[in-house]
Amino acid sequence: MTELQDRLERFETLTAECELIAKLATDSTKREFYLRLGEQYRQLAVDIRQAITTTAAA
Repeated sequence: MTELQDRLERFETLTAECELIAKLATDSTKREFYLRLGEQYRQLAVDIRQAITTTAAA
């Protein structure tokens, strides 16, 4: 369980970092890249959160 929680925290951190970089980016291509990357990390966090919930319920 701890490994999943560590991964969840890491994906949430990466999501926040990507959002910050996207806000600060002056190049629209880089902004869009980091926004998409942040969305992918957000989805991974959602998937990990669901796995934690499923594991805890079992």
